[in-house]
Amino acid sequence: MKDYRLTDWLPTTKKEVELHGWEELDVILFSADAYVDHPSFGAAVIGRVLQAEGLRVAIVPQPNWRDDLRDFRKLGRPRLFFGISAGCMDSMVNKYTANKRLRSDDAYTPDARPDMRPEYPTVVYTQILKRLYPDVPVVLGGIEASMRRLTHYDYWQDRLRPSILVDSGADMLVYGMGEKPVALLARRLQQQPIAAVTDLPQTAFLARGTVQAGPEDIVLHAHEDCLRDKRRQAENFRHIEEESNKYAASRLLQAVQGGTVVVNPPCPPPTTEELDRIYDLPYTRLPHPKYRGKRIPAYEMIRHSVTLHRGCFGGCAFCTISAHQGKFIASRSKASILREVQAITQMPDFKGYVSDLGGPSANMYAMHGRDQSLCRRCKRPSCIHPSVCPNLEADHGPLLDVYQAVDAVPGVKKSFVGSGVRYDLLLHEYADPRLVQNAHRYTRELITRHVSGRLKVAPEHTSDRVLAIMRKPSFALFEQFKRIFDRINREEGLRQQLIPYFISSHPGCHEEDMAQLAVITRRLDFHLEQVQDFTPTPMTVSTETWYTGLHPYTLQPVYSARTQREKLAQRQFFFWYKPEERRNIVAELRRIGRPDLIDKLYGHRGTRG
Repeated sequence: MKDYRLTDWLPTTKKEVELHGWEELDVILFSADAYVDHPSFGAAVIGRVLQAEGLRVAIVPQPNWRDDLRDFRKLGRPRLFFGISAGCMDSMVNKYTANKRLRSDDAYTPDARPDMRPEYPTVVYTQILKRLYPDVPVVLGGIEASMRRLTHYDYWQDRLRPSILVDSGADMLVYGMGEKPVALLARRLQQQPIAAVTDLPQTAFLARGTVQAGPEDIVLHAHEDCLRDKRRQAENFRHIEEESNKYAASRLLQAVQGGTVVVNPPCPPPTTEELDRIYDLPYTRLPHPKYRGKRIPAYEMIRHSVTLHRGCFGGCAFCTISAHQGKFIASRSKASILREVQAITQMPDFKGYVSDLGGPSANMYAMHGRDQSLCRRCKRPSCIHPSVCPNLEADHGPLLDVYQAVDAVPGVKKSFVGSGVRYDLLLHEYADPRLVQNAHRYTRELITRHVSGRLKVAPEHTSDRVLAIMRKPSFALFEQFKRIFDRINREEGLRQQLIPYFISSHPGCHEEDMAQLAVITRRLDFHLEQVQDFTPTPMTVSTETWYTGLHPYTLQPVYSARTQREKLAQRQFFFWYKPEERRNIVAELRRIGRPDLIDKLYGHRGTRG
């Protein structure tokens, strides 16, 4: 293990800046997460990318926003800009449950303290910096800002909010995976003021007055119109999602409060070479020494894991991954992956087990369209729903090659897949027999060599009607995969579990659907543990459907469970096997006119419940 010095991390204090021999900083980053110098933590990645540009970069993790604001003053003003991120998660998802109850811990904070970040740190930090240094540009990034770049529904305030640029007063927003646009921005700011940077890909800014629309631009309904008419918000969202997932996207314009939010099209997906350069930067892979003796739970989970690729073409209606990372897969080279694995083997706490070889969806590595000209014209939000695109080269062969190469690295005893697996990609009957054969090979190798006792998959529901709204495959596919999983375990003498994830209260889901879910999962002998209430988060199809009551693509009404009573009535069916839930479930089944399901859950004794 390398013997690191304090200067191997980005500086976090004035003293550390001096240890680097710097008298001035070019960029100062503020993050609501602890500073972990690891490629899974966005602020660290952006810092390293800017450092590779030859810039002097510092990071202020989890600044104290309550006191005399010394954390915001201690490093002074940067030469180019302040960068702000709320962290790896949306701050409100991080702080509150689906029932709007405060969480008792924060996985991205030392010792999981729950009080180290404000609500909406993107807004709070920006407003502080604008008061202290009104002439210094502030640039937003990260998941919280990215998903709030245009008018969006905020579940925690239960109202429609304008672009976060309006609420924060920031000068610019970098959305999505920001390495390329932020490096381009830093170069531009050395030549011109930020107000002149209006054409940078993958950025958004608030312009004064009306912006003249070009022939390729899409003019969205104004924020004020969306406040008055939910249908207009639903109509907007279809454009927003489609343009987030296109190779050659249009610029989006939205009027708000006398100005115009301008969202420039995204950068093309990074090439393998570009992605390798990001992951080959000199991360220590460790928390900053200031946290010595403290535990950061999120780091504990990923310290021995490796991200193989970015992007997801699943297009699940409730997920923000494609809105943030895009649907096109960007994959690292095998050489880059092996370099990271070799670095992990040198860590003093490594016991021989790589915890995850993954990505947003574990088995999309190196997948792409055969005819790229078709992909460049396509605006489907999903490449596999409602059916697998015939142009998709869904070859599991390159991923098998990576797994086998990782397992051959000296010091690696076993590598696991901890990310979710898309079983619909494994079970599809491709026209090309090679793809079918490699999918079968991958399935067996995954189950026999890369499962740490429990394999996570996400059927999400049992009702095909609800699953269609979710953009998920039929539950029959999950049952087929379970039969394969059980058979391979029997053949190999393994005792492994399949852990399915399910969601209640998703748009389109009624109590009767949840009751049927309970009956079906009982028949399959599942006592569910990985379950959650649907939480409306900004910039998903499901959230827009939940808020507007209309599906953005059809503009047809969709029912959603909205009240606490309706949501709890659905959630209880997950736990039919708990004695304390039985009386309420029996009463609810009678109330909704499905007493026939009582026997299926509890047998004849249940009718007396």
